[in-house]
Amino acid sequence: MTVIYLDNNATTKVDPAVVEAMVPYLSEFYGNPSSMHTFGGQVGKAIKEARSQVAQLLGAEESEVVFTSCGTEGNNTAIRAALAAQPDRRHIITTQVEHACVLNVCKQLEKQGYTVTYLSVDRRGQLDLMELEAAITGSTALVTTMYANNEIGVVFPVEQIGAIAKEYGATYHVDAVQVAGKIPLNMKNGTIDLLTVSGHKLHAPKGVGALYVRRGFRFRPYLLGGHQERGRRAGTENVPGIIGMGKAAELANFELKYMQHETRLRDRLEKGLLQLIPDCEVNGDVKNRLPNTTNIGFKYIEGEAILFSLNQYGICASSGSACTSGSLEPSHVLRAMGLPYTTLHGSIRFSLSRYTTDAEVDRVLEVMPGIIARLREMSPFTNDNAAWLQDREEAVVGARA
Repeated sequence: MTVIYLDNNATTKVDPAVVEAMVPYLSEFYGNPSSMHTFGGQVGKAIKEARSQVAQLLGAEESEVVFTSCGTEGNNTAIRAALAAQPDRRHIITTQVEHACVLNVCKQLEKQGYTVTYLSVDRRGQLDLMELEAAITGSTALVTTMYANNEIGVVFPVEQIGAIAKEYGATYHVDAVQVAGKIPLNMKNGTIDLLTVSGHKLHAPKGVGALYVRRGFRFRPYLLGGHQERGRRAGTENVPGIIGMGKAAELANFELKYMQHETRLRDRLEKGLLQLIPDCEVNGDVKNRLPNTTNIGFKYIEGEAILFSLNQYGICASSGSACTSGSLEPSHVLRAMGLPYTTLHGSIRFSLSRYTTDAEVDRVLEVMPGIIARLREMSPFTNDNAAWLQDREEAVVGARA
């Protein structure tokens, strides 16, 4: 069965050119980049080149790029570093729709005596900057937000958020895992102090990421040990992964000018589904979102049932974050947006890539109407006024409160 992969916000196919760049460092060039001899030194030079490639994608300087193992490590490191830089400040501001690797760290920090403000979002998944201005004080050490949401693709006004953080001397950290390679970045002229990216979201392998650290920031390392990464991240480097991420960053920088391909296919898929299937709607701010992402709520059915049905046709999509897909709870992002129960449970994310084709979109449009119709026939409710549904709606509202 041919696989139609529309789950690229979860992970991406490793580009063949990336694999080709990595292979020599899995075989012939196996020296330790920290070694004094030439055999290891040549590996160190390759890492330097990869650092330059990632820096160019971020619009940053080479010295501002620290390689990590993933986005989760990058976010943990950034948050801890920001708090260590201003230990007298005990207040953190984040949002209700962050990735689990930010929210769970913040919950742990609350147990350690920090105060955390979780900013709300509106029905479109957007922030109200007035709420941020009302929450931030001279005691705020860190403002940490995502650049774009992994589930609905909504893009936050990060430069405006950073400007507000700067007014109060707070560090601003941005989780840009979903943005790198999709939206042009320029750290040189921005208000962001720390920014996280991950290799496997931009056609590099899993197990490698990078953290941007603005020059002059009083950085405190999360992993202690050797001198690697100029003393900012201990541990022998994942050389093949770093080489792969460097090549992927180079390709992503080139592909940015062709993102309209993904946007065109996304819009055609979205428009087709809305025309062919009744009682469905796009979740999130359609004017400010990632070029490859659409999240659509199909009323009166369960998202998991849609995914299982799509899987039978070899079509890969998602009902939320892949990192929390084992949970039966509805998406915390959609709940924060205040969406009704019917939409919460029947929402599906389609995330495209440069490998997505018109034929694949055609196939999804061909099979989806039949899937939704069949599942709705089996559904215990078919309208928003069902008494059973009202009970569930009240439960969702209670959980939000």
